[in-house]
Amino acid sequence: MRRALLLSVVLPWLAITSPAAAQQNGPAPAAAQQNGPAPAAAQPAILVADQLFITPDRQLIAKGNVEAFQGDVRLQAQRVIFEESSGTLQIEGPIRIDQGGDVTILANAAELDRSLRDGLLTGARMIFKQQLQLASLQMTRVGGRYTQLYKTSVTSCHVCEDGKPPLWQIRAGRVIHDQVEQQLYFENAQVRILDVPVFYFPAVRLPDPNLKRTSGFLVPSTRTTSNLGTGIKVPYFFTLGDSRDLTLSPYLSGSTRTLEARYRQAFRHGTIELEGAYTRDDLQRGEDRGYLFATGLFELPRDFQLEFDLKTVSDDAYIADYSLPDLDRLRSEVTLTRSTRDRLLHAALTNFKTLRDSEDQDLIPSSIGEVYFQKRYFPTSIGGETRLTLEAHGHNRTSDQEGNLTTTNGRDHGRVTADLDWRRSWQLAGGVLLEWEIGSAIDGFTTYDDSYFSEHSSRLTPRSALTLRLPMSKTDASGAAQFFEPIVQLGWSNVIGDSVAQDESNYVEFDQANLLSLSRFPASDAREDGLALAYGFNWARFATSGWQSYATVGQVIRQDADTRFTKTSGLGGTTSDLLLAGQLKFNDGIALTARGLLNDSLNFSKAELRGDWYRDALAISGSYLWLGSDPNENRITETSEIWFDGSYEVSTSWKASASLRYDISDARATRAGLGLAYSNECVTVDLSVNRRYTSTTSVDPSTDFGFSISMNGFSVNNSSKQYRRSCRQS
Repeated sequence: MRRALLLSVVLPWLAITSPAAAQQNGPAPAAAQQNGPAPAAAQPAILVADQLFITPDRQLIAKGNVEAFQGDVRLQAQRVIFEESSGTLQIEGPIRIDQGGDVTILANAAELDRSLRDGLLTGARMIFKQQLQLASLQMTRVGGRYTQLYKTSVTSCHVCEDGKPPLWQIRAGRVIHDQVEQQLYFENAQVRILDVPVFYFPAVRLPDPNLKRTSGFLVPSTRTTSNLGTGIKVPYFFTLGDSRDLTLSPYLSGSTRTLEARYRQAFRHGTIELEGAYTRDDLQRGEDRGYLFATGLFELPRDFQLEFDLKTVSDDAYIADYSLPDLDRLRSEVTLTRSTRDRLLHAALTNFKTLRDSEDQDLIPSSIGEVYFQKRYFPTSIGGETRLTLEAHGHNRTSDQEGNLTTTNGRDHGRVTADLDWRRSWQLAGGVLLEWEIGSAIDGFTTYDDSYFSEHSSRLTPRSALTLRLPMSKTDASGAAQFFEPIVQLGWSNVIGDSVAQDESNYVEFDQANLLSLSRFPASDAREDGLALAYGFNWARFATSGWQSYATVGQVIRQDADTRFTKTSGLGGTTSDLLLAGQLKFNDGIALTARGLLNDSLNFSKAELRGDWYRDALAISGSYLWLGSDPNENRITETSEIWFDGSYEVSTSWKASASLRYDISDARATRAGLGLAYSNECVTVDLSVNRRYTSTTSVDPSTDFGFSISMNGFSVNNSSKQYRRSCRQS
């Protein structure tokens, strides 16, 4: 109550300096009502204290828990003396000045003007984001924009009172902070590690932590590989306006001279990003090497979306030599999509470049064009849903070599499809769901550079399916909810027409998604023919303790076997392999997912197991894959591999990580990696080592060592977490 009474008396005295000023400028509250809020420097100051009195010579003295407010500036002190004649504040500390929540100034004593923005402070410290601190003998604030600090020490490390130096600091004769440009200018600066000078700069500019983006050097890193030796990468970031930026990263070692670049631009309705490099190295002497990746996304009028993802490299070994994303094929694609509630249009142009030694670029479909359109109708006379689908596909091989049904060739292939179907469901007595689907598809094909298939061919495929489901649920004595749904489907299709080339559907995956499909081939160049029965069930359980479980079992029985299905597809013969799929989720962060095809000999032709465990500081994920041998899928021997990725936060500052890819069939590792990272409030250190064991005609096994160290405090987001150390008590 005492503060509130004093405030109501003092506020008008501080807001209006003199009667003449009041007559000339008018009352401040009225101006604020007419023209909006006054600028920070023009707003009246507010002073609150335990004791407040005015001396005969017109000095305003405030004592005890003094607080002053001016715009977004807040001052706290023990004693403040306001001189009306000079308009200055004599302040006795300890002093704390907070500005907008981003900058804090601590000082022993100060002399400031009434705006709290200009003046002199002694024994001052400036702190940004409660992280980076600048300690100086004297600080001067000028024009509400510039702050000059003399004989300054700058660090983001926690400084203890035991006299020990911080891990790193920058000593400078003078530091100028530009509050508008959000820059720090250092004069006669030394970088010290444990108080030992290691670098000297006559002048250097660094961004303050409040600045989101500005031109300047980024954190450098070193890299050592068995192929390229030891090198250093020093990236520089250029801001090219509010919506564009460019990063150039020279990478130099004894064996390579590389310039990496990344360009990004945001538009009103889209974004693009270009990433690439130009290289001259000793691995391929006298040759220009490099890569270019480009991605973009644009929102076009009438709900159209344009997206592109383009990739190209100079040679097959470049990606492996320079530790780019692990790709053995480069897929470049441009897509145009429009999606509404009842309509979908998707058009794509795709190009493939293979990096595999086992593939001939001239003999794979490298250029592909596709258009897909689907429209849904809901006829009121017959009910249900009608779907009209139109599709066009074409691919080209660069080779003109003519082949036959079994040998490799330069076949070029085109297809157009028109499909119309109707589907409806009914709920019968006892909760049984009946679903009926009927439709027909017309396919037209054009084939070039092939001596086996005719140049033009066509096909008609009518089809129908009847599906019964019985979803059931119950809650057991423990409160857990269980769901069980048996499913049976009788399907029929009849392929009428010419024999056509099967170029798109060479690899078939039998899983939960296509158990009830009338054709399990991935594309329309191949369709299943005849009568088939599919059956299975879905089961799920949700326990009150939080764990969940899911399971799917299914099988397909045909009237006639289809020889187009490969050995390990699980669909060969009249009776398919048994599809098994399941998942377990526990409330302690453990999840297990499994899927496999079990044949009549109780052997798996395909199996996959994945596990994840996330708990506190531990994160582990791993996968196991088993594929039986199948020459039709270009797999002469069985494949058995395991992948592992894990990380563990050893402490609040230390984090270790590991990865492994192991070929069980070949009894050797193909890739392995270890990482160790240390981070606290003032420094981040990353160490990594990665080994690639595989070799091809263009790529040799290699080991890659990485090291980077950064001084935290001069960027907005140094890491996802920041931990501040505490001082030990003696």
